[in-house]
Amino acid sequence: MNGETAWALYENRLRRVSAYIHDHLDEELDMERLAEIACMSSYHWHRIYRAIYGETLAATVKRLRLHHAAGEIVRTELAVSEIAKRSGYPNLQSFNRIFKSVYGMPPARYRKEGSHTAFEPSPNGKTKVMLDVTIREIGPIELIGVPHTGSYMHIDKAFETLFGTLYARGLAKPEMRMIGIYLDDPDIVAEEKLRSIACVTGAADVTADAPFERRTIDGGDYAVLRHEGPYANMPKSYQWLFAEWLPKSGRQLKDRVMFEEYLNNPREVSPTELLTDIHMPLV
Repeated sequence: MNGETAWALYENRLRRVSAYIHDHLDEELDMERLAEIACMSSYHWHRIYRAIYGETLAATVKRLRLHHAAGEIVRTELAVSEIAKRSGYPNLQSFNRIFKSVYGMPPARYRKEGSHTAFEPSPNGKTKVMLDVTIREIGPIELIGVPHTGSYMHIDKAFETLFGTLYARGLAKPEMRMIGIYLDDPDIVAEEKLRSIACVTGAADVTADAPFERRTIDGGDYAVLRHEGPYANMPKSYQWLFAEWLPKSGRQLKDRVMFEEYLNNPREVSPTELLTDIHMPLV
């Protein structure tokens, strides 16, 4: 077996394991079972997974579960105990402890006092938050990406496939920038039908074989909002950008897709340290 064939084999196994993790986050995920899905010994599979993704399987599972849990805490009124179960933590005390270790406060308090609460309107109907928005003129950006259908909070599944495939094929480059393209308005399109694409720049020489597809972001003027903090808070930033910044800006929205650029890696920093630039196209 030559090196190219071996990496292709790992690529398929990475996809199987990644898909299984995302589809079973609310269940007990046994590391031996994941190794069986990969058709390798637990010892060797864990080493390959960590070499490709830069984190252990256990770290991936924990990060994804808490990411999805934070989204439900912010966006829904579900009881924390129910969110814990849906996130694979049947023990509420364990969930509270783990959530606090990552987000800085237990989930019930986070719902009331987390950074997303800065967007809640004051008595005069305006939010207390003032965000950093700049106008930038950018040129066209060539991308390669993996499409995703479903909740925007779950685009991480497409990013896992994107980077797993790039690394398995030996195509990943440190200068690649992470871009998320969002094609639908979540206020008018059913969650299960939302379309998005997990992308990277700097892939002009990458062949667009499955699961990849090519995309181009049009050049022009963009309002760029710097979002700091968990991805779960992003809808609040969008709401502020449309409801408060745009009417006062004197600019008009252009009929092109919005996109996000992720400036640091959720595997390397805590959710409270994440930086994202939201790009709104302008006339």
